Amino acid sequence: MTAGTPRPLVRIRGLRKSFGTHRVLDGVDLDVPEGSVTVLLGPSGSGKSTLLRCVNHLERPDAGFVEVAGEIIGYRHHAGRLHELPSRAVTRQRAQVGMVFQQFNLFPHLTVLENLVEAPVAVRGLAKAAAAERGRDLLARVGLAGRESAYPRELSGGQQQRVAIARALAMEPRLLLFDEPTSALDPELVGEVLAVIRDLARTGMTMIVVTHEIGFAREVADTAVFLDAGRIVESGAPADVLDRPSNERAQAFLSAVL
Repeated sequence: MTAGTPRPLVRIRGLRKSFGTHRVLDGVDLDVPEGSVTVLLGPSGSGKSTLLRCVNHLERPDAGFVEVAGEIIGYRHHAGRLHELPSRAVTRQRAQVGMVFQQFNLFPHLTVLENLVEAPVAVRGLAKAAAAERGRDLLARVGLAGRESAYPRELSGGQQQRVAIARALAMEPRLLLFDEPTSALDPELVGEVLAVIRDLARTGMTMIVVTHEIGFAREVADTAVFLDAGRIVESGAPADVLDRPSNERAQAFLSAVL
């Protein structure tokens, strides 16, 4: 980082993660500027979802670190070493990092609005009335005004995923993570979810998105990152990564999906 260059919102350095003898992340370095959209691409098993889960400490890295807004996620520096934070402190950090999963993960016994109100009240200490007011505004933003009293089972998959996005936004995060947000949807429902993410990109929300929607990546991303075997093998402007990849593995993958 040169003098005068703003510090990125997200800094990932030397990130490694193994499950048993299988190394899933193998020394990942990545910067995500504030207000940008970074799309993670690559074959299944390349480490994309694990990388996202390390960003908000759902997975504990074996080595390296993730820093969001100048704060190392899950750890603190003391006497030259990193020490893991207690769970309450990690929960506080996660409040600034929203995550939207493949399988919506809504509470089935709560209404749509109750799903949005729960975390701001419990984690941020927001008054219930204020949380409900913000929840209604967010539901309108994702095109679901009037569905506050519905239960998740009464909604389509695309509607449930839009509720999940609104729920993540209810915590007023600095960063949003999307783990293949359309992969569990029927094809005709994909567009309505991608439209919400496009709108968020226009507002300047910082996002890291794992997706196989190449056209969407080309349209929305500021940076496209291709992972293979736990390493970043290609990174840059979407036009360069998608149309002119230099890595053979990226060339083979993209030629198969484009």
